[in-house]
Amino acid sequence: MSYKGRVLITGAAGFIGSHLCDRFVADGFQVVGMDNLLTGNLDNIAHLFKEKAFEFHHHDVSKFVFVPGQLDYILHFASPASPIDYLKMPIQTLKVGSLGTHNLLGLAKGKSARILIASTSEVYGDPLEHPQKESYWGNVNPIGPRGVYDEAKRFQEAITMAYHRYHGLETRIVRIFNTYGPRMRVEDGRVLPAFFSQAIKGEGLTVFGNGTQTRSFCYVDDLVEGIVRLLFSDYHLPVNLGNPQEITMMQFAHEILDLVGNPKAHIVYRELPEDDPKQRKPDISIANQILQWNPKFERAEGLNLTYEYFKKVVQVS
Repeated sequence: MSYKGRVLITGAAGFIGSHLCDRFVADGFQVVGMDNLLTGNLDNIAHLFKEKAFEFHHHDVSKFVFVPGQLDYILHFASPASPIDYLKMPIQTLKVGSLGTHNLLGLAKGKSARILIASTSEVYGDPLEHPQKESYWGNVNPIGPRGVYDEAKRFQEAITMAYHRYHGLETRIVRIFNTYGPRMRVEDGRVLPAFFSQAIKGEGLTVFGNGTQTRSFCYVDDLVEGIVRLLFSDYHLPVNLGNPQEITMMQFAHEILDLVGNPKAHIVYRELPEDDPKQRKPDISIANQILQWNPKFERAEGLNLTYEYFKKVVQVS
């Protein structure tokens, strides 16, 4: 069988990385998945091990990365990505954003491969501009507890652009806003897994502050489509990908309560964490214009699909 190319996906056993592996195998590529399994789960890609087009390397990209043979594309999605993870693993988070990115950029240069880097809306910090455009430089506290993730990603963007400018490397940068869907970890600390887990168990849904802070949730299939379009585009500057439908945390909690329908579930309030962004909404004009990309999934549809997954994985005592 002839393949369209060979692609390395780091963070392959993670939430978004595993969906990317599925997409590229389905699209006729040979896929090399790489993960150190610090936060990834092999269950997310177990179904791919029978595929001739898929191979897996258990490796930490913060250490020297070697992949034999041709590589046409690299997608760097390795990193702890939820507050509970990067607060628990601050050094590893900084290392994968800096050393890991450097190693993969070097690999891309050596293989003459195009590389796409997964950045984040967190580069905007607690934004003073709303919605957030790619031209906004952000409002990040570099020494706050979230700084280990925010600054790792900001450095990742800087070194990627340096490789593009200095070495002429083909690079792409995606700034990912809140994404959800099947394969999110139940205990990953982000709001959607927390709300679903708490509602299914009949516990209190934890709303921080007064619940007026906002997020914008994009279903994972929409995100993957945008990433694929960006990879194969000619655009090398950062691109926001997310769903601009903004919702308060209080509204979101009520949507989950209504969907799950557990009479024991209720809302509890906790103090707002330090440096928690008050609002988050992407301006996706560039994705519209350059990639002809718009999210297709309505939140109700995406939440229903995600609920079916969480019903299977949440342990109710």
